[in-house]
Formats: sequence, structure tokens, C-alpha cells
Amino acid sequence: MSITTEAAVVESAGAEFVFQTVQLDALQPNEVLIDIKAAGLCHTDLSVAGGGLPFPLPGVLGHEGAGIVAEIGSAVTRVKPGDRVVLSFTSCGGCTNCRDGHPAYCDTWLPDNLIGGSRSDGTSPISRDGERLGGHFFGQSSFARQAVADERSVVKVTTDLPLEHLSPLACGVQTGAGAVWNAIQPKPGSSLVVFGVGAVGLSAIMAAALTPAVTIIAVDMVASRLELARELGATHTIDASAVQDVPAEIQKITGGGADAAIEATGSTKVLEQAVFSTSARGHVVAVGAPAFGATAAVDVNFIMPGRRIQGITLGDSEIETLIPAIVALMEAGRFPVERLVTTYKLDDINRAVQDMKSGISIKPVLVN
Repeated sequence: MSITTEAAVVESAGAEFVFQTVQLDALQPNEVLIDIKAAGLCHTDLSVAGGGLPFPLPGVLGHEGAGIVAEIGSAVTRVKPGDRVVLSFTSCGGCTNCRDGHPAYCDTWLPDNLIGGSRSDGTSPISRDGERLGGHFFGQSSFARQAVADERSVVKVTTDLPLEHLSPLACGVQTGAGAVWNAIQPKPGSSLVVFGVGAVGLSAIMAAALTPAVTIIAVDMVASRLELARELGATHTIDASAVQDVPAEIQKITGGGADAAIEATGSTKVLEQAVFSTSARGHVVAVGAPAFGATAAVDVNFIMPGRRIQGITLGDSEIETLIPAIVALMEAGRFPVERLVTTYKLDDINRAVQDMKSGISIKPVLVN
């Protein structure tokens, strides 16, 4: 039996979100029905809604959901009705990378999460007046009152922390934290620079502050975000709007270049700056998501002295391990995600979008 609910629908590239009545399919064996209580708004949602990334529209986006399990499919074993959960990305569970603990590099990650708009069988779990909508976004499409999620997207959380503070863990927070803990793994006394201190970059700052890194540099053009970065663990800040040569400034602070750099803006020009900010054997991690086909120019001779450039998806996370770990740090007061969050009613999604674009809100979270 299908379920009638409300969802924020994007009709076409560049259009605003419009609240409409939609229908959700009956659950397949590996699916879970979630009463959505909170859903973070991410730049990836805006890129898809704006037409920068391919996705079948009209459709329902949202990939940082959190809520309560309402119903489970016949084969589901991870959760039961009544459980509090965070919804993250989905994966097949059977390919080499999934079996090796790297589901963010699943063989079917791109169609199943970002661009397919449907389940692996080609159907979308969401329809409107009998017509299928693009759905199954990151296995969830959580900009709705209720969502059908893949079991592999669902992480049970045993905490009383507000769900609006937990939903950003699904993407932005684990991306920043995972870039530090899973990819860079700072050594004692090392230096790290983060370009772009929005939700992802600030999560990287908080993660770095829990490592033996000694020098943590935040680069941005918004003074309030740089101030918050200092409060969350940055030892130095650089206002890129006031400094002509950012790589030179980083080399000055670190005495020759940073050991590692994270590019969290999605700008290929900033990625180029990140590369030139590193020392020999420096490690650059790109987490920003520019439009498909974007390229960066790098002097090959500059990277020859052991410099590495690594792309990373979702922090290279295994979600059932990383998300509960961050929850435990939040409970201990050591990872204050709540300082990034501004809440909005789900109906106010378009205002949240504008506040995110203008920089007023670092991590808008929509609440039901």
C-alpha cells in the first residue's frame, strides 16, 4: 500500500522548492520508512537543484535526514520501528570496495546516490499523481515528512541529542571529519590548512583539533566564519579577501608549506592554491564538489617532490563506524556540531536556501 505524504519538489533546474503531496511506494524488503524529523541542507542539494549536477527532475532531494523508524521491510535487520536514526549514503554492500570497508567508493555509488534518481531496479519510490518523480537521492530523498530509505543508508543512534544536531553527520560533518581522520591522519607536530570553513571545513577543523596536528590554518572570506574556526580549534586564520597571495602566507606561517591541505569550497582555483600551499611530500585532499567536467591546472614539476592530490567522497567513511563515533564525541562535548546549525521549518526551505547562499547560515537544518 502506498503512503501519502508531503515533500519539497524541484520541478526543473533553477526552480524553487515547492511543497506538494506525493506518494511513497510500499516498502521493498531492504527498505525502511522513516518519519523525518530533521534534514540538513547541503551544497550538493543546491548544485542538483540548480542544474549543476545531473539528476532527473522533477524530483525530491535531501540527503542528511534524521528521524524515527516507522516501518521496516521484510529483510531489514539493522533497525526496528521506534529507533532513532541518521540517514546517510547508500551502497551495494557486495562490491570490492564495500567489502573492503570503503562503501563511499561503491561500484554503483554514482547512480544509486547522486544522479540516478531511482532504485537499482530502475523504479523511484516517489510519485505524484501517478507519475514517477526523481527520488532515492542518496538512498533517502529526505526533504519530506516521510521517506523511504535503503537499509544501508540507515544508522541507528542511541543518544538523546537533538536530531537536528545529528542530521548534518550524514554528509557534511563526516566528509570534513573523515578527510582528516581517514585520509590525512595528521602526525604529531604537523600542519594542516583548510580552505573554506563552511560546515565541511569547520568539521575538518574540529576533527583536526582532536589530532596531534600543531598548526591548523583556516582560510575563508567571511570574518565571522574565521572567528568561529578559531573557537573550534584553528590556530591561525587567513582572510582570503584581504591577502593577495594566500599560498605565500601559508608558507610563511608554516615555515615552508603545510603538511596537508583540505579544499572544501568546490572551486578549482582554490584547489590550485591548496596545492601550492603545501610542502614537499604534502597531501592535498579535495572534498568540494564542482560541476562535472571542471578542471584544475597544476604544474607537474611542482608535485614531483612527493606531493599528493587525493579526491575523497563522504570522508571515505564506513557510516556505521564513523557516525556513532562522532555522536559519542558530541555527547562528551568534544565535537560541537550544534554551533554550526540554524534550524528552519521544512516549509521554509527556500528561505534556508537563500540564507545558506548568502552565508547567514552555515548549516541550515529543516525540522518537521
